[in-house]
Amino acid sequence: MFRIARRQSIVAQLQCLLLAVVLLFSTAARAAWYENSQHIMGTQITAELWHDDAEQAARLLDQVMAEMRRIEQAFSPYIDNSELSYINRQAPQGWVNASDEMLDLLAKSEQVSDLTGGAFDITYASIGRYYDYRKGQRPDDALIEENLAAIDYQHVEIDRQRRAVRFRHPAVYIDLGGIAKGHAVDRCIALLAAADVSEASVSAGGDSRILGDRRGEPWNVGIADPRADGEVTALLPLTDTAVSTSGDYERFYEDDGIRYHHILDPATGDSARASMSVTILGPEATLTDALSTSVFVMGPDKGLDLINQLDGIDAIIVAADGQMRYSADLEELRP
Repeated sequence: MFRIARRQSIVAQLQCLLLAVVLLFSTAARAAWYENSQHIMGTQITAELWHDDAEQAARLLDQVMAEMRRIEQAFSPYIDNSELSYINRQAPQGWVNASDEMLDLLAKSEQVSDLTGGAFDITYASIGRYYDYRKGQRPDDALIEENLAAIDYQHVEIDRQRRAVRFRHPAVYIDLGGIAKGHAVDRCIALLAAADVSEASVSAGGDSRILGDRRGEPWNVGIADPRADGEVTALLPLTDTAVSTSGDYERFYEDDGIRYHHILDPATGDSARASMSVTILGPEATLTDALSTSVFVMGPDKGLDLINQLDGIDAIIVAADGQMRYSADLEELRP
């Protein structure tokens, strides 16, 4: 009886092993890269992930796009019924209730403003709102002078207990375009990680974040050449990294040889011109997004001085003269 039972046990184990092998190869056969790309938040949103279930992958990619649309609905200054638009209309008159997510992003914006000495300033839109890059129009000097005093991030007051915000100057108008896309990317990566996705990439225009690697290899992320459409100035092999690029080639027009673009210097209300592009690498896209704008405004020298003081943050700058500048930890990339 022992020998028969033993034989039956061995047969059962072999059957289980065979089933496991079949399931393993079946899963491996289904595993693949899945991608979705849509136009949201005024830019191209692309999400890519590795998964062994096509239906689940499609659901997760749909959730990413839905999250992007939710954030656009809340933070877009171009949607009349967005939370941000409501704040811009009401906060100059007094306290306005705000969501926790809005208050958190306003607080993070303030932290970056403090860190960069005001180079990052969401109130830049007090003048920036009057530029129209498609039509090649900018505010005249009188309008800039009239609204320049409204550009000061300290005009935005947050009260956590009230869960409210107000503006201390009647002409203040805020735009979170320099940080909201990074926030959206981080939210979507967190969504995928919570669903046990270990290899993925989410990008929103110039802001991307990579989760894990690409099947044992790094993801290759290109830095666009600011003066040659479709070309890259550098190709970076990255894993588990956020990367953001701000450039003067995204929204701009030229008049009498002067380039007017959407990255404004808060001190002047005019386009910052010490750089052509700034790429920041770091752990979270919310921070890299804000810092790429900040360093662009600060210029290569002051910008690199700041980045070299920040742990885990790196920068690649294409200066106004076309020279590539690198933070200390990336000096080995220098040709």
